[in-house]
Amino acid sequence: MNTILAVAAVLQAQPPAAGRTGAVMMIYLVAFIGIMWFLILGPQRKMQKKHQEMISAVQKGDEVMTEGGLIGTVVHLTDDRLTVKTGDNTRVIVARAKIARVFGAATE
Repeated sequence: MNTILAVAAVLQAQPPAAGRTGAVMMIYLVAFIGIMWFLILGPQRKMQKKHQEMISAVQKGDEVMTEGGLIGTVVHLTDDRLTVKTGDNTRVIVARAKIARVFGAATE
């Protein structure tokens, strides 16, 4: 019981410094942002960069798969769109950003 009273007396004698708690909170905030960057944002940016390189390298004749699951051969290219031949008489215009995979040159 005496130790509890002694600790309480010491805590009452020294009030906490207001500036020090702000600095500690700032350190926690910076550490949290750093952890979020390395665990989430960094790998996400790498994936986006890899995807951008993949879709910019698509060429006429490549076999591609869209995010919706359509698989076909690229027959026409523009800056932001691809025309994909999915069947004998079926052609689909797809946004270049919606290409999920490139399989390479089509074998026919």
